[in-house]
Amino acid sequence: MEDPKPQEESSTATSAPPNTAWRQLTAPDIPSLVRIANSIHPDLPESAEVFTERLALFPSGCFALVETAGIDVEGDNLCGYAISHPIRQRQPPALDILLKEIPDDADQYYIHDLAILERCQGRGFSHEGVRKMVDVGERMGFRTIGLVSVYGTSVFWGRFGFVRVEVVDVLAEKLKDYGEDAVFLERVGEGCREEERRGSART
Repeated sequence: MEDPKPQEESSTATSAPPNTAWRQLTAPDIPSLVRIANSIHPDLPESAEVFTERLALFPSGCFALVETAGIDVEGDNLCGYAISHPIRQRQPPALDILLKEIPDDADQYYIHDLAILERCQGRGFSHEGVRKMVDVGERMGFRTIGLVSVYGTSVFWGRFGFVRVEVVDVLAEKLKDYGEDAVFLERVGEGCREEERRGSART
């Protein structure tokens, strides 16, 4: 898997078209998605096959942020994506590997990645993307939602109720793939909705 590392949205609105919106990810989006991933976090690359497999294994947890008017960049209107799926608790997949399947005994929902191009930041799209993934996990009945925070994004994720967990043994080994600053964060059920509401006013 890859790195769930969204950039924080800027405090100033950018030039995203008014009809920019999230929708379900589709297979034709993958080439554009990979270009976005490589531009936002080049130090943690993953192949197109990884994203294609995530979409095939768990399409309901995969979303695309699409500009539907106003900007035409070589015919490409994808400006962000969000990927999530179930895992075994605190066992995030290593970077750039195929899962082969979603474990039957998966007991945690996992946010794999959230990435948004700078031109589409600052209008609440990060909040919407996180909310979509959290909603999927909660509808499925998972008690916790986890992610690997890199590039110092713990403060961003804290706005949505994610807190750092103690890293031991197997989890510590898995985090090495994500760099020295990687930390594992979790959100427990409905416990932090008020904090999320406060945070949404700032994203």
